[in-house]
Amino acid sequence: MDFITLLLVPIFLYLAWFHFLRSKSNSSNWKTAKLAPGPYPFPIIGNILQLGQSPHRSLTKLSKTYGPLMSLQLGSIYTVVLSSPEMAKEILKKHDQVFSSRTIASAAEAHDHDKMSLGYLPVGAQWKKFRKICREQMFSTLRLEESHGLRQDKLNELREYLHKCSVDGRAVNIGEAAFITTLNLMSATLFSATFAEFDSDAVEELKESIEGVARIVALPNFGDYFPVLKPFDLQGIKRKAEVYFGKLLVLIEDMINQRLEKRTSVGYQKKKDLLEALLDLSEGSEYELSCYEIKHLLLVRIFFHYLIDAIYIGHLATLIRNFDWKFEFGIKSKEVDMKEKFGLSLRKEIPLKAIPLEL
Repeated sequence: MDFITLLLVPIFLYLAWFHFLRSKSNSSNWKTAKLAPGPYPFPIIGNILQLGQSPHRSLTKLSKTYGPLMSLQLGSIYTVVLSSPEMAKEILKKHDQVFSSRTIASAAEAHDHDKMSLGYLPVGAQWKKFRKICREQMFSTLRLEESHGLRQDKLNELREYLHKCSVDGRAVNIGEAAFITTLNLMSATLFSATFAEFDSDAVEELKESIEGVARIVALPNFGDYFPVLKPFDLQGIKRKAEVYFGKLLVLIEDMINQRLEKRTSVGYQKKKDLLEALLDLSEGSEYELSCYEIKHLLLVRIFFHYLIDAIYIGHLATLIRNFDWKFEFGIKSKEVDMKEKFGLSLRKEIPLKAIPLEL
């Protein structure tokens, strides 16, 4: 244990105990409070230890005991957990106003992203403006239909890459191939550009930034569980988030500036992408939309592609099934390490590599 750790541990314990004493009157009625059922919390730390290293598995196990609606105390923060489609529909459709505001993770406050993200803003004029833009421009059926050709092109590129690897007998890093395809689909939809090529080292920095944000936002943070510790950033999570968010926002800003310059040139033909649509909105009278807001809207769209583009994932799974697969060096399937790395999305701790075989 180094000197810094020895110094921080007693400070953390003192501040946590102080916060516990200050909030004791509010938490002493745990048994009688009108909360959803849940495991009894330990003093100070609450139910943090019960989440373990794999919170998604721990929550699944707890839901079998306490039901699809349960409450947990994470440090000094009370949290409601939904674990069934029916319960999620009940809360999100019928009680959406009550649950619209949420505790904001310190990492999400990097570069004031929480003030520009639909996921964190409280219901108000700004939230309604962003919601309308998301509904009509960013996630509309029309926008999805317009990108159909792009999706097909990127899937064809992946198919050709897998075919080439099959001919050469080369193993494919399946996660990286999927990431590059998703990244290029995203960049084409948003900016009419290609960000990465297969077997290129240039993608690593961008991948590190995108996955860095996804990882840092999901990391357990003492400051989120004990707000009294938030200003100290004991784990350095906020500082790291500033770096990761900053790199992506600089990239987006460069794309915006390049497009603004092109739009002033003679004979410019408008692109059919999201950036063009948002810049058109910013110049119209219906919205007061700044380039600063556009940057953060595009950042949200990047993570929508990265995390939950379910339609694309379905096509990708179908494409992968068009090949047979074998592992390198004669490794058997039961010998493959399938441990998961928890974050905003699940990843394998060790990248899965296999050689595609034409069926």
